[in-house]
Amino acid sequence: MTDAPDPTPDEPSGWAAEQPPPYGGAAASWASPGGQERPGASPDPGSTHSGDPHPGNPGPQQPPYNQQSYGQSQYGQGPDPYGYGGQQYGGQSGPYGFRPPPQAPRPGIIPLRPLALGDILDGSIKLIRSNPKATLGLSAVVAAISTIPVAVGQGIVLRDYGTTFNGGMDAVDASGSLPSGQVAQLVGTLVSLVISFFATTILTGILTRVLGRAVFGGRITAGEAWRLARSRVPALLGLVLLQGLILLTPMLVAIATFVALAMGGSLKDLDGSSVGALLLLLLLFILLYLPYVLFFQTKLALAAPSVVLEGLGVTDSMRRSWRLVKGDSWRVLGILLLTTLLVSLVSGVLSFPFSLAGTLLGFFGEGTTASAILGALLVAIGGVLGSMITYPFQAGVNGLLYADRRMRVEAFDLVLQTAAAQNHAQGWVHASVDDLWHPSNAAQAATAGPPPYEGPYEGPYEGPPYQGPRP
Repeated sequence: MTDAPDPTPDEPSGWAAEQPPPYGGAAASWASPGGQERPGASPDPGSTHSGDPHPGNPGPQQPPYNQQSYGQSQYGQGPDPYGYGGQQYGGQSGPYGFRPPPQAPRPGIIPLRPLALGDILDGSIKLIRSNPKATLGLSAVVAAISTIPVAVGQGIVLRDYGTTFNGGMDAVDASGSLPSGQVAQLVGTLVSLVISFFATTILTGILTRVLGRAVFGGRITAGEAWRLARSRVPALLGLVLLQGLILLTPMLVAIATFVALAMGGSLKDLDGSSVGALLLLLLLFILLYLPYVLFFQTKLALAAPSVVLEGLGVTDSMRRSWRLVKGDSWRVLGILLLTTLLVSLVSGVLSFPFSLAGTLLGFFGEGTTASAILGALLVAIGGVLGSMITYPFQAGVNGLLYADRRMRVEAFDLVLQTAAAQNHAQGWVHASVDDLWHPSNAAQAATAGPPPYEGPYEGPYEGPPYQGPRP
């Protein structure tokens, strides 16, 4: 018969022998048999202070194998259902951490919150992917119509170059007048500019309508977009004309001054110093004109979406764009310049092989009609391919910049989230969401505040809506 172990020293009578371990070196709380707690009691001397469980008291239960802990991704891999990777509030991760609120819903091409640069570029690409017929199809038609005249003129130029290259300089008109190819190219360029002005203006209105529906996750056909946008075409044409006049006025004044000086004989018999001074004035004009153009292009960049989506007039849309851009002009300018660079790069990459093939065919085609037609066709194909991608992308960037500035200035993301929650509840996107872009309707929709989160909008989680903690 063995003696029983000595009782634990300093242990009050009536308390359980197995007590929870000290947590983090602090004094532990003992649970009495009656269920009450005794805070501030000293820990068991026989236990360690390293956080190990007391002998006989098991530690925290680990989840079974292949089972995911609450608020934590399995094995630390894969995204959290709400996009936070199992990280606790305050930056500490753990299996029992606080779960932050879910990310902003994304029913359509953008998340319904103020947009970053990546969101704008990604949303423009998703606009094309989600509505290929209404974006790529219409852009290809507009690009073909506006490219054919200049392609015909360039084909005639290539035929003349081929004749000159194979037949010598005798084949060139020696009368001193412009060759027929250069005249044809000049006329074709002017015709293309006029056609492009009207066609791209109409296309901008249609694509803006497509974007306005795509933000809510809805799709729209080209015919429906045209029916919604055709009443805004006159205002868009007036807006483009007025913007062009504002941007070209300094250049027109400079050209008129130069012509007046030339006709008055002031530019005759100029010496070297006078020519240098004239070139210095020209350089100074260019340095002043470029900031002028960039300033007004930035301030008026959001006028076209305001015309289409809000139904404003020419001057009202310009004032609206000015107010939206105010306070964030440098960021808007940077995004516009980056978009122009990307558009030029993509357009050049797509059109360069066809333009090169058409040029070589014109040079080595011995000036035949067949080589001229085939060269013009290749040039036109290259132009269409470049424009059918860049037109909707550029329209998407401008439209999403407009949405971003309204979110930042007017808290328009609350309106979008309200509509997104309603669409999610009914299971489809109603055409009435187009009216929410008008400021008066948006103000009425935002009076109720942000909606509760009723279901996942993005991410790997595809389960039922979150119903709160379990009882």
